[in-house]
Amino acid sequence: MRQTRFHGRHEANGRLCSWPGCNEAGEFRAPGAYGNSFDGPGEWRWFCLQHIREFNAGYDWFEGMSADEILRAQSPAAGWQTETPAFRATGAVDGMPRWSDFDDPLDAISARAGGIKSRAQREAELAMDGRFSKEEAQALEVLGLGAKTDRKRLRQRYSELVRRYHPDRNGGDRSHETRLSRVVEAYQLLRKSAAIG
Repeated sequence: MRQTRFHGRHEANGRLCSWPGCNEAGEFRAPGAYGNSFDGPGEWRWFCLQHIREFNAGYDWFEGMSADEILRAQSPAAGWQTETPAFRATGAVDGMPRWSDFDDPLDAISARAGGIKSRAQREAELAMDGRFSKEEAQALEVLGLGAKTDRKRLRQRYSELVRRYHPDRNGGDRSHETRLSRVVEAYQLLRKSAAIG
């Protein structure tokens, strides 16, 4: 019986070691021939135990990097310098950041974003626009839409949110049912609104 105590061992299923001239089973994977990329290692190369050890002993992750690039890669903050696109101010739909889809009753997210209006401020502006009632302004806020929304964009956003929150699309997860019902109610109100052209 083969030992299974080595971490990373996979059943070979007829795969041979990629090392030239080796006919042992390829049970340990290594980065592909084209190296790693942002999307992962590409296709794996498979080696036997002896050759994966040799591969690992000679593998240099920093190969081809300049001294500055190596220093940045070794920094404890490496990978944390950029914003997540969904939370970036420019990661918006109809001028509303993606994080506006989350409930923020205390406006904690908006307040920390600096320069981005709170939910209450946006609702007040929509109501003051004169075209929307207070209920319509709240419905636009629930859907994450602005005053310049037309019927086509309203339908698109409604469809997008229903797909996101419906249990049939989330593997039966019913934790978003309250949010889904708010989205449906908001859409039903806005689709009859004369203010949306």
